[in-house]
Amino acid sequence: MATSTTNAPAGEEPPGTPRKTGGEKTARRRSALLHRLDIKGAPFAFIAPFFIIFAAFSFYPLVYTSWISLHDVELATLDVMEWVALDNYVELWGDSRFWNALQNTITIGVISTVPQLMMALGMAHLLNYRMRASLFFRVASLVPYATSVAAAALVFTMIFERDFGMINWALGSVGIDPVNWEADKWPAQAAISTIVIWRWTGYNALLYLAAMQAIPADRYEAASLDGASRWQQFTHVTIPGIRSTIVFTIVLSTIGATQLFGEPLIFGQGPNGITGGADNQYQTLGLLLYEEGWKNYQMGRSATVAWAMFMLLVLAFVVQRLIKRLRSRTS
Repeated sequence: MATSTTNAPAGEEPPGTPRKTGGEKTARRRSALLHRLDIKGAPFAFIAPFFIIFAAFSFYPLVYTSWISLHDVELATLDVMEWVALDNYVELWGDSRFWNALQNTITIGVISTVPQLMMALGMAHLLNYRMRASLFFRVASLVPYATSVAAAALVFTMIFERDFGMINWALGSVGIDPVNWEADKWPAQAAISTIVIWRWTGYNALLYLAAMQAIPADRYEAASLDGASRWQQFTHVTIPGIRSTIVFTIVLSTIGATQLFGEPLIFGQGPNGITGGADNQYQTLGLLLYEEGWKNYQMGRSATVAWAMFMLLVLAFVVQRLIKRLRSRTS
């Protein structure tokens, strides 16, 4: 026997449908709201810790440092500030120590970064091939990076010591006069660059190695079938395949060279480390910042040096982007 149904008016529930209570409707609305918050708000909740830490330990110090650089502030009385506007920047522009530190930073950066990245590229190329104990060599390449700056600088300071150092002993064994590595400008910068090269070559080599292993093997097979030698495969397949990683390491090395501090400080063995030698022959921007703030107690000038370092990095980035854009237009 067929049951007859009646059409309910529009907007009304059909007969027999259980009515929802007010509590059920509220619970459903709350569940829907929580679901929308979960879908839209969860990504922001996951990245919120990073932005909170960045704001507390990076953004706020950056803004506060820029504010201090516009004042005359002493280390002993940080709560007493005298507004001087851009006077600190004008004085820094006319300070010969700043230009000397900038020149030293650039020269040490160049003579440490270029050999370091070239050696890292060659080391990664060797580790990329199948060889015995490859895992051991990969781990061993990270040992210098894991070594503290203080330990590495102290060891190399003894190696480059004028009277009893191993380097001068080796030079004397072949008839070369001892070199005063700490007192002379270029030997001091070369010795400091050696410390940087030793610490960071293995780290950059592993970055290159990871990028090389991501290159498809069929590219090398195609190049081999075309008669390309190992060197031609390296220059025409490997280098283009890891170009973005090379740019990344150049950027990291540039930032590290601009902030160079621990190696020259410990290499100076005392008060000369802060000033970068008796004649400031290897004083970097990082050492000048430290000297102004913690030796001369002028925090305003120290903050000015910090912002000068930051603006130099921004300027280098802008120039690099402009060069890249010009190249893309001409090609």
